[in-house]
Amino acid sequence: MNRQESDILRTLVEEPFINQRILSESSRHSLGVVNKALKSLAYNDYLTDARELTTKAIDEIKMNTPKNAIILAAGLGMRMVPINAMMPKGLLEVNGEPLVERLILQLVSVDVTDITIVVGFMKERYDYLIDKYGVRLVVNSDYAIKNNLSSLSLVVDKISNTYIIPCDIWSDRNPFSTVEMYSWYMVTDLVDNESEVRVNRKMELVSVPELSDGNTMIGIAYILEADAAKIREKIKNLANDPKHDKDFWEVVLYNNGKMIIPANVVHASDVVEINTYEQLRELDSDSSHLKSDALDVIAQVLNTTSDDIVDITVLKKGMTNRSFRFSVDNQKYIMRIPGEGTDQLINREQEANVYKAILGRGLCDDPVYFNPKNGYKITKFLDGVRTCDSGNEDDLKRCMEMLRCFHEMKLQVNHTFDIYGQIDFYEDLWNGVASAYRDYMETKKHVMELRGFIDSQPKDWCLTHIDAVPDNFLFYRDEVEYLGKAEGAKMVAIEQLQLTDWEYSGMQDPHVDLAMFSIYSFYDKKQIDHLLGIYFGTEPDHAIKAKIYCYVAACGLLWSNWTEYKNTLGVEFGEYGLRQYRYAKEFYRYAVEEMELINAPEQEE
Repeated sequence: MNRQESDILRTLVEEPFINQRILSESSRHSLGVVNKALKSLAYNDYLTDARELTTKAIDEIKMNTPKNAIILAAGLGMRMVPINAMMPKGLLEVNGEPLVERLILQLVSVDVTDITIVVGFMKERYDYLIDKYGVRLVVNSDYAIKNNLSSLSLVVDKISNTYIIPCDIWSDRNPFSTVEMYSWYMVTDLVDNESEVRVNRKMELVSVPELSDGNTMIGIAYILEADAAKIREKIKNLANDPKHDKDFWEVVLYNNGKMIIPANVVHASDVVEINTYEQLRELDSDSSHLKSDALDVIAQVLNTTSDDIVDITVLKKGMTNRSFRFSVDNQKYIMRIPGEGTDQLINREQEANVYKAILGRGLCDDPVYFNPKNGYKITKFLDGVRTCDSGNEDDLKRCMEMLRCFHEMKLQVNHTFDIYGQIDFYEDLWNGVASAYRDYMETKKHVMELRGFIDSQPKDWCLTHIDAVPDNFLFYRDEVEYLGKAEGAKMVAIEQLQLTDWEYSGMQDPHVDLAMFSIYSFYDKKQIDHLLGIYFGTEPDHAIKAKIYCYVAACGLLWSNWTEYKNTLGVEFGEYGLRQYRYAKEFYRYAVEEMELINAPEQEE
């Protein structure tokens, strides 16, 4: 039985045959397809001459009847900033009804009562559903570091005549049915450039090139047992491979550039996946979950209303903060919301004092708003921004020139960034859990041995950025007035440069900034030496190089410890932490070698 025949048979289950034209309208197939399918179904003993279902057809339908459903609800919902920290996505309300409850009721209405919900973020909020609807909860402890492939792997053995459903779906019409004849994956008839697939003429879902248009992926799927065995095996294999930790579960459906199950195309107005604050507001502007203290702050600071705060878009998640862009009166802004555990890492009163020290000095845009108690910050958004390319010589020269000018200002604040104190501080935040690195204690001992040399060296003690990494140097185009000799004054676009993110800043040796830039860029020793040559204008002497190598080792251990703390919160930084630990080990040796050259006699040519 092909797909068209299955559609016709399913339609005949839902409403008895009247005539071909009505059957065509109900099944959404042409009259020609309907007539051909009816003849084939009758020939293969699925229909009687009166177009009624035979015993064979009824048995086929029973074999394919939905048995259960899996709802995936473990994720953090980072794109829902600024409300993602207050409520898990599945419990966001549309028209007073939580999304997950609407899905459960729609499933129950088609006799699917065996419902499993995989939870993680704010898992406790879902507990009431057990008593209210008799659902089963399964906890994904890796929700913060893995994608929903890992969630599905926890319940993989339940996949058989099963609906797989993301929790953030709102459907006007019930997307589920008492009758399913084949596996499918749901997309809409809306075309967008974020989709990975498009529907071809055979109703297959084929991969599309990056940035090409495809059909909007909804994420609901139905998996028959006939396809489930292969899918279960693939889920188990991929979920055990760390390189698939960030994958969506749909990765198991692809084979040679297309999905192994056909498309189920619905109208875009019927089913919506709610990924962002703006999508929730568009669907239900009166939703109680649209309220946010961050938006209240914006409204108060900019003297506006929450309705006038528009174009809310989550920005790339930073290593410390969550930020989003928004517009008010056609002016774009960024609001920073501190991330998980940040209150233990950063003193916001000290950060406020840093902004006072750099006020009006052209180093960065002065904040529109800063709250030293919770770290909320509003700044104007710069259009056309790019960050420093640490492999571009011209970028390096401009960034090092700016960094040197900042250091030469010799600004003062009343707090210090203590590298060695921070190493111990982050380690204390592990709460007695041992480091993941087996030789950590030896590595730390070596790094601590470098402190005596650092303390013995001269330094220009002043305000130091500490986080002067390539991503915090922002190049942007700005219109400035240019006075031409012949044509008079005119406006021209000049690429300007700012240094952003001052939250770790404090009194320190400014050469620490060079170490920080280097280790974030994953520079090797040769590249670090080249950077020093750009900053100093010449190759520094052995003492300065040794001191900076010491900073590289110490800062490497510091950020390695920081990533280990963040890991305890479920935040994973992958290669970054490992590379930082390698700096601690390798540059300890380089520092010792450089120290030995300080007083060594020069070799004669």
